[in-house]
Amino acid sequence: MRAVPDDIRDYQERLDAEARPICDLLLATIERELPDADRKVWHGHPVWFFDGNPVVGYHRLKASVRLLFWSGQSFREPGLTPEGSFRAAEARYTDPGQVDGEVLRRLLLEAREIQWNYRDIRRNRGLMPLRGVRS
Repeated sequence: MRAVPDDIRDYQERLDAEARPICDLLLATIERELPDADRKVWHGHPVWFFDGNPVVGYHRLKASVRLLFWSGQSFREPGLTPEGSFRAAEARYTDPGQVDGEVLRRLLLEAREIQWNYRDIRRNRGLMPLRGVRS
């Protein structure tokens, strides 16, 4: 398994005692399921990318940890809540026991397969799917 980048490791180390177990679980699962994704702290939290396109990330909110899938509204797997004005969807957790590992694995498989082109959203207004997208 490849080493976690320093910026993501630093992010994890700064988390409070409530969020840290949740984020450690998310980090381990995402790293295992998307080993070929680029990843870094982007806009203040860990995000994984394919070809410069963000696909999944998480961050600490005041009352929970948000797991965000940039193309999640196009996924077949249920359980995500729409977020924002385009195709993103999220799940929120307050306890590591709420994270269903098998559901998360399936969501990450979909994150690899179904991607709206966020990298070029300003240029194309999000109209051009990057890969695997159904409208």
